[in-house]
Amino acid sequence: MTELPSVGMTDRRIQSEDALATLDFEKSDGLIPVVAQDAVSGSVLMVAWANREAVCMTLETGFAHFWSRTRGALWKKGETSGNVLALQSLHADCDGDTLLALVEPTGPACHTGEHTCFGKGATTDSSVSTQTLARLDATLAARAKERPEGSYTVKLLDDANLRLKKLGEETAELVAALATRDAERAPEEVADLLYHALVALRAEGIGLDAVLSALEDRAG
Repeated sequence: MTELPSVGMTDRRIQSEDALATLDFEKSDGLIPVVAQDAVSGSVLMVAWANREAVCMTLETGFAHFWSRTRGALWKKGETSGNVLALQSLHADCDGDTLLALVEPTGPACHTGEHTCFGKGATTDSSVSTQTLARLDATLAARAKERPEGSYTVKLLDDANLRLKKLGEETAELVAALATRDAERAPEEVADLLYHALVALRAEGIGLDAVLSALEDRAG
């Protein structure tokens, strides 16, 4: 049997202002639709419009910027609410008239307070679980950056002995709950262990994405 030649995927990442020349802003009167997708869970969070300036600001700052057609003004997602979208990568479609922004959300993306503008029905149960972990990881990243006073997370990040001690304690408590077949306590202990494990990783500059990547590698 003759083997068909493999077809590689074209890299359409937009990484600099020079790459904007490949985009078709004229098709929609100087604007281009941007689909924001959670880089961890894969959930589509929102769709908004951007002009050339907004795309440049997104690339320059690392946070999603858009153009408001109603106000006729540039806006940064989450500038007021704090629910920003940290850019992981930006990709053009094959026609160069739509952008896909893979982002790490800090809080809900929708103004209604929901994780996605498309509602619960647009999210699978498995991605809901991933979103919960992603929100936790985003919160830990924010604590590491902003370092609010009185934060238990910051206390752990600043004290290697304490966070390693807590990891050991939480592991022991989980083992005890499983040994006694305590069905109510065991999930709580797993949650505690996950939190402390993610904090310990964050202290080393490692995020949830690295853990998910390792799991994906083992899965197949």
